[in-house]
Amino acid sequence: MKNKISYYISALILVLSLSSCSDFGNMNVNPEAITQNVMDYTLEFSNVEMYCYGTEYEAWRNGMIYCSTMLQHTASTESYWQGDKYTYSAGYNSAYWDRIYPNGIRNVIDLLENWKDNNKYFAEYQMARIMRVLMFQRMTDMYGDCPYFDAGNGYYKANGYPAYDTQKDIYADMLNELNEAATNLNGATSSIGNADIIYGGDCAKWQKFAYSLMLRVAMRLSKVDATTAKTWVNTAVTGGLFASNDDNAKIEHPGATTSNNSCEPFGKIYCHEDPNAYRMSESFVDLLKNTSDPRLHLICTVVADPSKKIGSGDWQMGDTIASHQLGMPNGYDETTGSSSSTYLPNAPNYPGNKNAYSVVNRYTYARIDAPTFLVTYAENELLLAEAAYRGWISGSAEEYYNTGVTAAMKQFDQFGAGLAPSDTQIANYLAANPYSASTALEQINTQYYINTFSDEYETFANWRRSGYPVLKTVNYVGNVTGGTIPRRFTYPVSESTVNAANYTDAVSRLDKGDKMTSRVWWDVKQ
Repeated sequence: MKNKISYYISALILVLSLSSCSDFGNMNVNPEAITQNVMDYTLEFSNVEMYCYGTEYEAWRNGMIYCSTMLQHTASTESYWQGDKYTYSAGYNSAYWDRIYPNGIRNVIDLLENWKDNNKYFAEYQMARIMRVLMFQRMTDMYGDCPYFDAGNGYYKANGYPAYDTQKDIYADMLNELNEAATNLNGATSSIGNADIIYGGDCAKWQKFAYSLMLRVAMRLSKVDATTAKTWVNTAVTGGLFASNDDNAKIEHPGATTSNNSCEPFGKIYCHEDPNAYRMSESFVDLLKNTSDPRLHLICTVVADPSKKIGSGDWQMGDTIASHQLGMPNGYDETTGSSSSTYLPNAPNYPGNKNAYSVVNRYTYARIDAPTFLVTYAENELLLAEAAYRGWISGSAEEYYNTGVTAAMKQFDQFGAGLAPSDTQIANYLAANPYSASTALEQINTQYYINTFSDEYETFANWRRSGYPVLKTVNYVGNVTGGTIPRRFTYPVSESTVNAANYTDAVSRLDKGDKMTSRVWWDVKQ
């Protein structure tokens, strides 16, 4: 049945997608000729789930080219991988906005409008509300103020030019939406079955998903409104969070393909779209090596020729021995010449061949069918560790931390049974790297950083919130940030003309204008 769902999603993409995405006037018209009385909205539900994990279009641009290299999970010498050196591409900045507003958000609003008064789909309506929050949290975290209350409602409300709502108001509503959806799912049943590619219609798991996402949303407020954050963290804990990795909100990719705009975002980029454009970052590899992290060989591999794509006949799995892994420093190129300090062969400890640097492990993340994780038990436990450290919840911060690290390591079994480190390896790691109250916030959020590899939007958001891990910066010629890691993405250029008044109003609320160095509301400087 899952292969059938993949087919249905691909068909719906062709029907529902637009080629131009930044124009709200085009986005907010009646999206398809299929009429309400013949539309099977359970298939649109599957399509919305697909946009919760995304396509390679925005994952490649915002997620890999920018977030992954800015946050030093990866590094690149390619000029078009702007995040490595903080240079600017308008189109890459706006990719998530361009793809998700006219597709995922428009489609989820369509679901909500058609199911809001339909008792047959009462449970599914709550699930759609949860997915809407997931997409909008990413959107507002990446850009700041954005259309929220009226977004995607052009057809239903005849408003093609929605105002940009403040992030503060968006966050307040997202928390309320999650709370109402979770409450309504209590004891509910669903008939959606395998059209739900996350949980197969299991309402109890969806309820845990709502509260687990609530925890993430609430903790995002830690710098700007600790009182509200504490209140909602406790609401989430009382409601019931994920209890194990079995509850993880993730999407499998059976029958995955290499076709354009298919639904295997990060794994597809690593193994097919751009396998030779990046290497693992020196910062990330050294972090894992210096702590003898047993995940190193599950995250990295050294490949003789990374340019070979999956399906090419000579695809190479590479050498995963931990001691052989080597990270490439960020901020280097291969074009400026031997006299340049940014020329890769001039980098300290250059191995003599770029292919000696590690790429993403091809047994785990760099697979066309690698699962996509949305919210995980490990993330929950690490956030709870921070909440306990702050005195917001009862319980031991150290116990939450140890549980979170253990869950993060055991999560590798969801790439394939038996891949995760053993209990003994995990125990030895925790003994060698024990929790310490004096460095708790750094430890907790560094582990979060490791666990969110390949969920680069979340890595970017939590790094801005927590400040950890402490990362190196580069000051490459032509960068647009003055040599500091960017704090947000810029709005689509077309918004300044298509939705000019609302765009101008939103930009006026940014501390530095529509720039990558401006901070979103919750990212207050401390």
